[in-house]
Amino acid sequence: MYENMTYSFVLSRMLDRIPDDVDKREGSVIYDALAPAALELAQFYSALDNVIDETFADTAGREMLIRRAAESGIKPYPSTFAIVKGEFDISVPVGARFSISTEASTTEDLRYRVTERISGNSYRLVCEKTGSVGNRSVGDLLPVDYIEGLSWARITGLIIPGEDDEDTEHLRRRYFNSLETRSYGGNIADYRRMVLSLQGVGGVKVYPAHYGGGSVRLVIQDYQWEKPSKELLDDIKTTLDPAKSPGKGYGLVPIGHTVSVESVIGVVIEVSAKFLMVQGYVFSDVKPELEKLLGEYLTELAMKWDSSDYLTLNASQIEARFLNENSGKIQSIENLKLNNLNDRSFILTADKIPLRGGVTNVN
Repeated sequence: MYENMTYSFVLSRMLDRIPDDVDKREGSVIYDALAPAALELAQFYSALDNVIDETFADTAGREMLIRRAAESGIKPYPSTFAIVKGEFDISVPVGARFSISTEASTTEDLRYRVTERISGNSYRLVCEKTGSVGNRSVGDLLPVDYIEGLSWARITGLIIPGEDDEDTEHLRRRYFNSLETRSYGGNIADYRRMVLSLQGVGGVKVYPAHYGGGSVRLVIQDYQWEKPSKELLDDIKTTLDPAKSPGKGYGLVPIGHTVSVESVIGVVIEVSAKFLMVQGYVFSDVKPELEKLLGEYLTELAMKWDSSDYLTLNASQIEARFLNENSGKIQSIENLKLNNLNDRSFILTADKIPLRGGVTNVN
């Protein structure tokens, strides 16, 4: 708003107010007297511009956005602990701690603590460090303290993803969404608010009265924008509407609402095309990068799932990404197909998300 109020502009405007019969050249008494004041005023206008930006939620930085959102009862979601499934060759005590080396943690090994038995020698373990860093740890565990008779221990899967502190732009969208649709008494907005506040949930679609009056069907996407684990779905069901007493109001949802919690359907997307390589390169040189680019594109689409009626995959978008990032290695791409279909667009219906498959060179 005050971008034009620079030091030189302010000083020039001040000097213009001085009569012309007074010496106003640089180095003169009047010039040297006004210059420091002009600098202070220019800095004041710059600060005032920043104050205006911080006043409104669409331009505020994180600190002021948090204060603005708090006025509507909205707080940023804190980081959470990842919960994983561990397998052991013997029974281990609840509270036992294990470590695992991981590239995701550059300073020290991650540590996990046993919290409860699932069945047999399978247990839930919680990462002792918050955030998504705990989601990528799959492999052999080492006991922190000696456990007699233990030969091997391993993390075999992710149960509930750990979440990082809520991103500023996500908080901003959530704040504006709260102004557009008021959550109240078990309406769709209220269900979205409840479910999205639960650990491990990245997206949800709400289908009211789907199985008859009083029924609510929830389709869930996890924090990593993929299919959630069965354990996460069970936890969500228990929190919202315990299976032992459906519709009785022992969970978060209103009395009389029976909730079913289901997973999104993952559709693996395979890409095939004829790749003409630049001389000196072969397809295997770029295959890992192409699959990484495909995964990034599909994740971007999956992040839009719960706000879209359907998702459209576009072959041209994939071609452009492949060529832009590998222009020195790939000369051209011909006849690119998604799941071996001739259509240039691939539509995923309401409850489906794309999962990354492979990229194949067809001669």
